Amino acid sequence: MGAIALQLATVPPGQAFELFGMRFFERDREAETADIIGQPQPYSIDFAVAADVDGMEKTLKGASSLWQDRAEPASGAAGLIAKARGDYQKLLATLYSTGRYGGTISITIDGKEAFDLPPDARLANSAAVRVIVDPGPLFHFRDATVVNPAPPTTDRRDQVEPPAKAGFAPGQVARSGVILQAERLSIDAWRQQGHAKASVIERRVTAAHDGDQVDAAIEMDPGRRAVYGPVSVSGTQRMDPAFVAYMTGLKPGEEYDPDDLKKASTRLSRLDVFRSMRIEEADAITREGLLPLSVIVQERALRRIGLGGSYSTLDGIGLEAYWMHRNLFGRAERLRIEGRVAGIDSLDPDDFTYRTGIIFTKPGVYTPDTDFSASLIGEREVLDPYTKTGVSAETGFTHVFTDELSGRLFVNARHARFEDDTFGTREFTSAGLLGGLTYDTRDNPADATRGYYADFVAEPFYEFNYNNPGVRFTAEGRTYYGFGEDARFVLAGRVKLGTLIGPEIAEAAPDRLFFAGGGASVRGYAYRNIGVETPAGNVIGGRSLIEGSVELRTRVTETIGVVGFVDAGYVGEETFPDFDQDLKLGVGAGLRYLTPLGPIRLDFAVPIDPNPDDPDFAFYVGIGQAF
Repeated sequence: MGAIALQLATVPPGQAFELFGMRFFERDREAETADIIGQPQPYSIDFAVAADVDGMEKTLKGASSLWQDRAEPASGAAGLIAKARGDYQKLLATLYSTGRYGGTISITIDGKEAFDLPPDARLANSAAVRVIVDPGPLFHFRDATVVNPAPPTTDRRDQVEPPAKAGFAPGQVARSGVILQAERLSIDAWRQQGHAKASVIERRVTAAHDGDQVDAAIEMDPGRRAVYGPVSVSGTQRMDPAFVAYMTGLKPGEEYDPDDLKKASTRLSRLDVFRSMRIEEADAITREGLLPLSVIVQERALRRIGLGGSYSTLDGIGLEAYWMHRNLFGRAERLRIEGRVAGIDSLDPDDFTYRTGIIFTKPGVYTPDTDFSASLIGEREVLDPYTKTGVSAETGFTHVFTDELSGRLFVNARHARFEDDTFGTREFTSAGLLGGLTYDTRDNPADATRGYYADFVAEPFYEFNYNNPGVRFTAEGRTYYGFGEDARFVLAGRVKLGTLIGPEIAEAAPDRLFFAGGGASVRGYAYRNIGVETPAGNVIGGRSLIEGSVELRTRVTETIGVVGFVDAGYVGEETFPDFDQDLKLGVGAGLRYLTPLGPIRLDFAVPIDPNPDDPDFAFYVGIGQAF
């Protein structure tokens, strides 16, 4: 336990309080008091703070149970006294957390100091509570030292913020939390360099009240350097324990790194087979320098069924369902069978849009970060520009390179029949590849306040009916900038570009061409109804795409947000835009109901230059921000 030499703020002599995780002046009388419950004890409270600077009164009231619970009576006289005694500790800890070590605290009940009152004291029918706090002067560090810190490292992955940058430096305000943060950073710096059991062996804190200064020294013991020992697994039922250990990516003999354990937890979470999971380090490093690890898991149910529905003013009523087995053979193999139907409110089966498919995924192929998947999808899609009936198959791999960067490579084949007013009925059969890279640094994909997102996809293919080779490229970027207190305001932007090289429009499958419009594109316009306008007034797909969106998101309360947005989209006839078509704009506003799973979104949008088949306005409902 670290040593402390510190002149404390004035407190009652028998009252317990906590500083830096240690309790002082604790006695059994307080626990004794908490057990005595009587009739409800109403009370009034007067809370006064001398020299209210830096919002100290608001901060102290927020820490006080007496103040926070003032609308409700206490549990008898004993309960009120216990609550008052607890406030000594809470208020004193709050003063220390703000760098004030010379304050005074007085809490009286009916004119008597709370610590002097016995648990069975008789109080007035409505007790008069008075809290008086003098925060005292602000203390600054005169000396702030880490003894035996971790040596500097040139490996960016092992770098930890120096305690000085966190405020542990001469001249900075001597907040108690800064000292604790300096300890955590010092431990982390050693752990990042392989010292798994680094610890603080002594903490020396001295307050000089004559100069309102604090001297603080933290002495570190790095302990031995460690490498990974064996990884044991417990709690599995159907899962193969050896596969679980393999999926952590933690190899015995490699140097310990806390980042590895974080990545291991992420890998295991991605398997989606565990209800709970944790990785525990052994209490001690062995004589050989090994640190054994234990993975403790609890598995989810093997099967899962999902049902859902949707409605929009443009697409009508939709229903969807899926069945999934999340662990077919004991190595987290997933099989998903899904189906969806939309437009059923028209009551005409020819107007239904439907999709059915089967998807198989096998994780941990070649590396713990590589998944294999295969899918077979049949669908009919009824849109204003065209109707599609087809089947597609795809197989390939996804790989997670880093926490921010992932990639995918698939082989695919597809056959479909298309019907539209411009070209009539056509069939297309093709085979090709799909390669993509995704970079994502968003703090919350469902409701980002900062970070970037970028996605690039290349799809080379060969179409057999018209003997056309081609390649389709898309690139999308998003950025988020939060500002104001707690990022109350967020400015979000999105840009998407696309181009098709190879076949002419008349010899390209419409779903390889580009369209814009809809809830994830240009709101206010019908889904995929922005394209190339023909002389007959029809809309067909183009060979180039430019899309953009700007949103200003504002959090009004803890659960309510509002959004204003502008969307724009352009679809060109040529591979490279020549801007012979109109740029389409949509504007609107939205309401957000903020939940732990993400915001529930309601958007209202108006098209600025609608086509004949576009609505005058549109509503969109969904979960998560529009982008």
